[in-house]
Amino acid sequence: MRRRGRVPPPTKTQHRINEQIRVRQVRVIDESGEQLGIMETRAALELAHEKDLDLVLVGPTASPPVAKLLDYGKWRYEQQQAEKEARKKAKRQEMKSIKFRVKIDEHDYQTKLGHVRRFLEAGHKVKVTIMFRGREMAHPELGKKILDRVAEDLSEIAVVEMKPLMAGRDMNMVLAPIPPEKRAKKPEAEASEPPAETKAAEA
Repeated sequence: MRRRGRVPPPTKTQHRINEQIRVRQVRVIDESGEQLGIMETRAALELAHEKDLDLVLVGPTASPPVAKLLDYGKWRYEQQQAEKEARKKAKRQEMKSIKFRVKIDEHDYQTKLGHVRRFLEAGHKVKVTIMFRGREMAHPELGKKILDRVAEDLSEIAVVEMKPLMAGRDMNMVLAPIPPEKRAKKPEAEASEPPAETKAAEA
C-alpha cells in the first residue's frame, strides 16, 4: 500500500482529499462510477485505504457532499494534461489579416477569399480589411458591400465576430471559424432521373 503522510491543506484549485474532508457524511462513488450511497466519512476513508485509493471530495456543495474513490495523483495528472492540451490549442489560434481594395477585380477577390478560407479551415480568426484611398472615403458602403459578400461566401465555415467598422481609412471585420462538428451539413444531392435516352435504351 502507498504510504499516506500528513496531507497539506488544499489550494483554491485543488480538491479536498482523505483527512482534509471534515464533513461527517459523504455520498460515495467508487472507482468504477458506481453509487455506494451515503456513508460516514470515517468509513469511506477506511474503504479507500483498503482499496489503496484516495477519497476525493468532488461535489462539496451537494447535500451531503459527494466523494469519489480514485487514485488522486493519477487523476490530477490526467486533468493537468487535459488543461495543458487545451492551452496549447488556444495558443495555436492566431488572428490572421487579409486586405482588400474597394476596386478589387473578381480574380483578386477569389484569390484573397481563398486565403481567408484556408486560415479559417486551419482554425484561425481572420481580420478582413477594406483599404480606402482618396475619394473612396466618401463611399464606405462600397467597402461594406465587399465585407458582406466575404461573410456570405464563407458563411458555411465562419461567423462574423466583429461587424464591419471604420477605423481611420480602413473598414475592418473579424471572422471566427465554426468548429467542423458544428457546421451545417450540406444536403445530399437527390438521385436524379436517368436521361430519357438511357431509359429508351433500357426498354
